[in-house]
Amino acid sequence: MKYKILELETKIKNSLEQLGYQTDEVIINPSNRPELGDYQYNGIMPLAKKNNLNPIELANKLLIKIKEYPEIKNASVAGPGFINLTFSDDFLINFINESNNNITINYKEDVNKTIFLDYGGPNVAKVLHVGHLRSANIGEALKRLCKAIGYKTISDVHLGDWGRPMGMVILEIKTRYPNLAYFKENYNNEPVDFNITNEDLLELYPIATTKAKENPDIMEEARKINLDLQNKHPGYYSLWQKIVEVSVNEVKKLYQDLNVSFDLWEGESDNFLYMNEMLDYLYNNNYIIESEGAKVIPVKLEDDNLEMPPLIVIKSNGAVSYEATDLAALWERTKKYNPDEIWYMTDKRQSLHFNQVFRASTKTGITKDTTKLIFNGFGTMNGKDGKPFKTRDGGVMPLANLLDMVTEECLKRLSENVTENRNSIARTIAIAAIKYADLLPFRGTDYNFDIDKFTDLNGKTGTYLLYSTIRMKSLLNKANTNEYKYQTISTETERKIILAMLDLKRVIKRSFENYSLNEICEYLYKITSLYNNFYAENKILTEENELKKTSWLALTKTIYDNNCYLLDILGINIPEKM
Repeated sequence: MKYKILELETKIKNSLEQLGYQTDEVIINPSNRPELGDYQYNGIMPLAKKNNLNPIELANKLLIKIKEYPEIKNASVAGPGFINLTFSDDFLINFINESNNNITINYKEDVNKTIFLDYGGPNVAKVLHVGHLRSANIGEALKRLCKAIGYKTISDVHLGDWGRPMGMVILEIKTRYPNLAYFKENYNNEPVDFNITNEDLLELYPIATTKAKENPDIMEEARKINLDLQNKHPGYYSLWQKIVEVSVNEVKKLYQDLNVSFDLWEGESDNFLYMNEMLDYLYNNNYIIESEGAKVIPVKLEDDNLEMPPLIVIKSNGAVSYEATDLAALWERTKKYNPDEIWYMTDKRQSLHFNQVFRASTKTGITKDTTKLIFNGFGTMNGKDGKPFKTRDGGVMPLANLLDMVTEECLKRLSENVTENRNSIARTIAIAAIKYADLLPFRGTDYNFDIDKFTDLNGKTGTYLLYSTIRMKSLLNKANTNEYKYQTISTETERKIILAMLDLKRVIKRSFENYSLNEICEYLYKITSLYNNFYAENKILTEENELKKTSWLALTKTIYDNNCYLLDILGINIPEKM
């Protein structure tokens, strides 16, 4: 699909230069008052001010040239110098024909860039809860968006598989099974007859952490085990490997269910392999100082208005900090992949942490000055009442439970005509409902998840989008044609649909620049609603005027392709029927 608006913007820029006026860029946007025009150019006022001109006079000079463009049916000046543009039918018809079978969204010429995305972040041996949903959904969709634009991407789940929590879990196992070979002094990596399931780990984890928090002696013992683990204690390390294997296999199943994937399944333990190398570099270059018994990197800047504590590398008790592990991750990623940008998707409450890490990484040269480090913080998902999403007994809602709840609701709403694979189809619809609801608000805002609302066939929901897209496909199948040529605009609704399609790349551009999918979600709903109005107003398959019928089928094909393409970016699959 050609970026027709960019071509027109370039044309206006050239016209201004022919008139003797230089401008960095020309941007035209959809008009807020469609009765005045389809699009509007608002750049005359600042350009006139820069050149000490009357904006109305400058606008009228440009208007004379614009009226000569074959793309423009009508153009006029309004207010202090706004230029309203109405497109010709030929321009819109050609655009749809160029778009058929070519729904692509590359809007940048230079896409020779690698973007590393860190999202997911589940802790090993701990149940995935609803808090992990946004990281997975937003990260996956941003990755797909980057790929669609043409960038190379590398994605990492970044498992929480290292640190004191693992010491707590190993200590709890040691307390329950003290005679396991893992805990013998002479253990030498021999196989151990010890079966542990993910269900066992989910039961162990909260008990282990509660015991450690309530008893300082247990916490100290867990800390010692963690230090031994970091030093590759044979028994602890072998048990840890078994724990990670069991837990990660379960995590992979759940992410696969959510249509979320990763290029790398690395964790904090993988980053830790580079810790000594990084620490030697930091010490040798005098980046680390001592403060209150800890080893830190100062990151405060002279113009900081808010408090900015130093980044702790080594705690006063000798343990390596969580911040240091993230620095080691940047060290590893720069060394192995040398990405141009590194994006993190986590709860926005971690903003200070990443600010410290990014500053320390740039200050010390762990990452290059040219490497963009970006923290894409997101808000929380709450229940229908606006409070944290919890189970009936007050605990944090496991993600698997949420998926099952929404699947059950979608199963109730599924048409009786769907007689095969009902559970599988309901699951696909449930994932769509959850993903769309999660991506619809701007990334940084909190939102309330209402199962009834977000599975409604008639609302601004993933369910509505799936149903509408499946209906488009069914209509095209019944038409039984491979020839799609748009030839005439015969209704006002068609024109609105084409104008919405013309806006696609601007929507994509804004979504990418804001690192948020809400623009795409809103756009999908808008264009699907417009098409549904068109569908209700016209009998497409039984239309006797062949010119109209052919055009309507071509338009349907374009919108169907558009929806499939954008739903895929959102990580949403489309079932065959519903």
